[in-house]
Amino acid sequence: MGSHPINLALRFLLEITALISVGVWGWNKGDGFLKFVLGIGLPLLLGVIWGVFAVPDDPSRSGQTVIATSGIIRLAIELGIFTIACVAIYHQWQQKFSYAFAIIIIFHYLISYDRIIWLLNN
Repeated sequence: MGSHPINLALRFLLEITALISVGVWGWNKGDGFLKFVLGIGLPLLLGVIWGVFAVPDDPSRSGQTVIATSGIIRLAIELGIFTIACVAIYHQWQQKFSYAFAIIIIFHYLISYDRIIWLLNN
């Protein structure tokens, strides 16, 4: 189920939403040059981390990676970025959206149980 096209599309939307929400938070919190660093640089950094650190042969990705990581590290990276996004949304006075986003993330991981098991075993 973790590699089902609909679930992969959901994960992609969650990832994009996470990066955008961190960028909006950074843009609103920064001043002057810091606005650009937080609003553009922080989402870019998180996106690079997300794309570079991967488990080799992950069936839900291309199977290729720049920096091979264990499954537990990959899972921690994903959950960490999603947590940062939820906190960013929450601190923009969007508590209900933050809770909804967190529930959708949890739902995604529940239906991706086969991928979670695979990550924990690699």
